[in-house]
Amino acid sequence: MISSILFISMHACMSPSIAARRKTARRVAMAKKKSTSNNLLQCRLKTALCLLAPLLLLAAFFALQLQTLGGVFSPATRPCAAAVDDLVGRLRSLATFHRLKDPREPAAGAWFISALNDTSGGDPDGEARHLVLPSASSSGRLLCVAAPPGVDATYALAWPDALPHGAALRPGLAFVSESPYDYNNLWHGLTALAPFVSWHARSGCRAVPARWALFQRGGARMGMSGWLTSLAEAAMGVEMEVETFRPPLADGPVCFEQALVFRRQMDGLSRERLLAAFDFMRCKARASCGVAGAPATIAGNNGSRDGDAGEPALRVTLLFRRGARAFKDEPAVARVFEKECARVAGCVVTATHTDNLTFCDQVRLMSETDVLVTPHGAQVTNLLFMDRSSSIMEFYPLGWRQRAGGGQFVYRWMASRAGMRHEGSWWDPHGEPCPDSPDILSCYKSRQIGHDEAYFAEWAAKVFAAARERKMIRAVVAPPEERRRGAAAAACDCT
Repeated sequence: MISSILFISMHACMSPSIAARRKTARRVAMAKKKSTSNNLLQCRLKTALCLLAPLLLLAAFFALQLQTLGGVFSPATRPCAAAVDDLVGRLRSLATFHRLKDPREPAAGAWFISALNDTSGGDPDGEARHLVLPSASSSGRLLCVAAPPGVDATYALAWPDALPHGAALRPGLAFVSESPYDYNNLWHGLTALAPFVSWHARSGCRAVPARWALFQRGGARMGMSGWLTSLAEAAMGVEMEVETFRPPLADGPVCFEQALVFRRQMDGLSRERLLAAFDFMRCKARASCGVAGAPATIAGNNGSRDGDAGEPALRVTLLFRRGARAFKDEPAVARVFEKECARVAGCVVTATHTDNLTFCDQVRLMSETDVLVTPHGAQVTNLLFMDRSSSIMEFYPLGWRQRAGGGQFVYRWMASRAGMRHEGSWWDPHGEPCPDSPDILSCYKSRQIGHDEAYFAEWAAKVFAAARERKMIRAVVAPPEERRRGAAAAACDCT
C-alpha cells in the first residue's frame, strides 16, 4: 500500500517534465517536416523556372517581332512603302527602248547597242572586242531586247529590280551575237562562233551559255545551220537553245541576267587566241563524234586509212560539190589525182560529196585527210577538223579572180590561222560569155569548173610529195601515239 502510494506520488511529480519533453519533440519533428517540405517546394520552383525561362524569352522575341511588323504596316509607315513603289516605277520608266540598229552609226558593229562602248577589246589577253552586261559601263543594268516578228528589234538597259513592264527575265548567261552575214553559211557562222569558243575555253569551260541570242544586221534569227549548231554544242558541252523573242516563250521584252555580246565577230581576236580556238573546236568535235586523234599509217606502197603499222600514210580527199561551182567532169578530175597519188608510196584517195555526210561523218573524214582537194565553197570550212600542217588545194570558176576581191581568199586566210597549208588556187580560164552583163562575177559566180589535166597533175605531184615528206619527218620526231596524246591534252585543255 505504502509502495503504491509512493509510485503514484513519484509519477505525479515526474509527469510534467516528461510531457514537456514529448511536446518539444513533437514540435521539433513538425519543424523538420515543414523545413523539408519547404526545401522540396523551392527545388521544384527552381526547376520550373529553368524550363520556362527559354520559352518566356522566345515568346518575348516573337512579341517584339510582331510589334515591329505592326509598326511597318501601321498607317504611319504606309507612305514609306508607297514611296519605294513610286521609286521603282520611276526607275522602270527610265528603261527606254532604242533601235538595236542605230541608223546614225554607219560602221558595222558600232550601231549594235550603240549606247555602250566595248567592255574590252585588243587587250593583252588577245580576246575579241566585246560587251559584258551588267557591268560598270551599264551602271549595273541588264540588257533587255524586244524583237517581235516584222518589227525592228529594240533594246533597253534596266535595273534588275525595275525591269520593263511585261519583261521576262532569262536566268544564267546569254551569248549574244551580231553578224552582218547569214548564220546558215558555214564560214560566216564560224567567224561569229569563234570568239565565243575562245571566251568559253579561256574561262576554264565555266562560261557555259544558258541560251543564245542571234542577230543579223539587227534582226533576230532563230538559229544556225545544223553543222554550226553541232559544232557549238560539241565545243560548249551543252545543247544550243536559241532565244526566239516570240510567244509562247515571250510575250514582251526579254531581259538577260548576264550577257556576253560580240558584235564585231573576231575583231581584236589575236592570232594566238584564234589558233587556240580552232584547236579547241577540232578536239571537242572529234571527241563528240568519237574520232581518235592518231594519224593513219602505211605498211607498204598501197597505204591504208585503217592505220596499219609502218610509215605515215598520205590521205587525199576529193570533196566535191553539186550544182554551183561543181566540177564539170568529176570522174576526169578524180582520175588525175588518183594517178598522181599512185606514184606516192602509201597514198590513198577518197572521193565524196558533203551533202550525203552527217556532221560526224565530215569530222571523221577530215580527221583522216592530209590533202584536201575541193572547189571554193562553204564545204571548205571542214578544213577545221584536219590535223595541223595539212594541205588544201582550191578551185574557182571563171570570173572570181577578176571580180571577187579579197573575199575569195577567206579559206587561204583560215588555213593559215588554223595552222594548215594552203597550197594555192586554180582559176578556170575558160567559160561561156556573160550576155548583157558588165559584172563578170554575177554571171560566173555559180558556174561550174573545168579542168586542166596537165596542170592538175604537175600541181598534185608537188603537193603530194611535200606533204608525205612532212608526215614522215613528224613521225620520226614524235611517235604517233605520243604525238596524239600530247596534242589532245593541249587542245582540249580548258585554260
